[in-house]
Amino acid sequence: MSGGAFLVLCLVAAGPPGVSASQPNVLLMVADDLRTDLGCYGSRAITPHIDSLSARGARFSRAYCQQAVCNPSRSSFLTGRRPDSLRLWSNGIHFRELTPDVVTLPQHFMANGYEARCVGKIFHNWHTREKGDRRSWSAPEFLHYANHGDDAPMADLPLPPNFAKGIGRMYGKVPVCECRDLPDEAYYDGRVAAEAVKALGEKRERPLFLAVGFWKPHAPFNAPRKYWDLYDRGAVSPPRSERPKDTPEIAFHDGREILGAPPGRVDPTPAQVAEMRHGYLANISYMDAQVGKVLAALEKAGMRDNTIVVFLADHGYHTGELGLWAKTSCFERDARVPLIVSAPGMTRPGTELADIAELVDLFPTITALCGVKPPPGMEGVDRSASVLKGAGAGKRAAFTQHPRPAYFDRTTSGVPEAMGYSARMDAGRYTEWRDWKTGTLRGVEYYPAADLPDPARNRAADPALAAEVGAARATLHAMFPPSIAPGSRQGVRP
Repeated sequence: MSGGAFLVLCLVAAGPPGVSASQPNVLLMVADDLRTDLGCYGSRAITPHIDSLSARGARFSRAYCQQAVCNPSRSSFLTGRRPDSLRLWSNGIHFRELTPDVVTLPQHFMANGYEARCVGKIFHNWHTREKGDRRSWSAPEFLHYANHGDDAPMADLPLPPNFAKGIGRMYGKVPVCECRDLPDEAYYDGRVAAEAVKALGEKRERPLFLAVGFWKPHAPFNAPRKYWDLYDRGAVSPPRSERPKDTPEIAFHDGREILGAPPGRVDPTPAQVAEMRHGYLANISYMDAQVGKVLAALEKAGMRDNTIVVFLADHGYHTGELGLWAKTSCFERDARVPLIVSAPGMTRPGTELADIAELVDLFPTITALCGVKPPPGMEGVDRSASVLKGAGAGKRAAFTQHPRPAYFDRTTSGVPEAMGYSARMDAGRYTEWRDWKTGTLRGVEYYPAADLPDPARNRAADPALAAEVGAARATLHAMFPPSIAPGSRQGVRP
């Protein structure tokens, strides 16, 4: 989701009324801030365990989140509704404050006879009044909320000791990189994996929906040293950091999550850029190793053959490309996410599904694979046939959005100034930036597919692409009519 997610369905001996003895269980694994930097997606990242899952599953190569920040993305795919429908576009509001009776994915499975368990970060809830979503689970959540970079113990830093400022790099006021010889369990994901392994080893009489939320590769880039040692920093290529020409300023952001907020924002040196890109890969490999522990436990429990496993991330990420760091944009690297589904009954395991998908499709797809009727209000489509057959009809477009300022809830006004709406089609990516109050157009972007993910120029005004841009505009307007001002949805908390 804001982002990382996995889903496992397990064999049970018996179940409550209405639940078949062979009903599959669900294991949902979610990664945080992970773009498609996985070996199975053609990246140089070392990810053997996720690659093995892809080899026996269906890999969606063009899946997209609905907003590139944790809370809106996770709230969206865990309810099957888009951010505008939830009226939720920031990290600071719990989705139940605005839509208290909405049914979540684990809550729906629990209502259909499943035991629903949460290990790690599934709902984003550090900044919100409510922590987690207790009504979605059969038992209390484990390590489900905290922050990534504050002082331990409420951060993904070694405990003990706390973040070692003499060892860790702090480019601005944010701890960014740390390379220490520590065990996996020194950080959250090692403990999350251990608890998930424990849960999979328990005996139960109901089918299991187990959601496992990994905190990595989210910054700080502080995986144990052995994962840094998998890579040669000299071989980690620098990003193409130039902004695309003719792109409106509103499309960008200041990368404060990594570089610090103005006026304390820093410009990283080439050496610091290389270190962070190295650290991001190390975090990915560390997270992959924890995925491997969970998958091994699934195998050991004899549950794999009757298990649906889903792996995804909450959103993508930039590590210096286009001059951007972290997320919160409508560009391709932030919007595109890994999505892998392995299910019993697949006829073509190891298939790449190259058609367009969205994370909002997850809810109806998983329920269909389990034979569970979804609740009303789903805004995604069921992709179970594509998973099982290795082919199927995709979508015309995937839609991603983001407000400006990126973290508007931390401003004095507490409301956005504009909203960016973006459509990714086969032909390319089209984005409109609209004034929050009036809906007036404040910027337009278009990047042909051949120019992605790191375009050199905004070609929205290119006469040679007028027909292509016009078709893209019509697609976006069909989903987000320009006559409706974004602010009329009134999702922000007063």
